Amino acid sequence: MVSTVAVKRALSALASRTDTATRPSVAVIDEADAARADLRRAAAFVDADGLDRLDDAIAAAERDGDEAIAERGREARAAFRRFREAAADGGSGEGGDGRADGVAGDTTE
Repeated sequence: MVSTVAVKRALSALASRTDTATRPSVAVIDEADAARADLRRAAAFVDADGLDRLDDAIAAAERDGDEAIAERGREARAAFRRFREAAADGGSGEGGDGRADGVAGDTTE
């Protein structure tokens, strides 16, 4: 069991944290990219206006000239579109490759 003192110390450290090295646009793209791996996390991201934030983050990365970050954002956005399409067809898998993110799995035996 974690002590009350340890919890208070951890909460205090979080509250006073000044780690702002990550630009907000990069943080959103990181969040979207990570959410692709878990259906519940992806749904939570979408429910929290994540797609609008993702579009804004992609635009910011493009303005900042960070093409690699912008491309990761575009890939995440495309994955979320594939999720939406899969949900719309009822998950029938017709024409799909068996993975929610649309990435082909390893076919070697």
